[in-house]
Amino acid sequence: MPVGELADCIGITPANPAALKNGRAKAVRFARLSALCEVLECQPGDLLRWEAEDTAGR
Repeated sequence: MPVGELADCIGITPANPAALKNGRAKAVRFARLSALCEVLECQPGDLLRWEAEDTAGR
């Protein structure tokens, strides 16, 4: 599904799902995650993965 179409389905700007898709999002609201799962007919685990923070620069 194109990002613009997905954004229209859940009522947000295309920049938001694009940031999620490209790994630039720092957070996601549960309501938005729920809407994404409903439209895409999936579970949150299908969309998210955990990555350890890079602590080398701290």
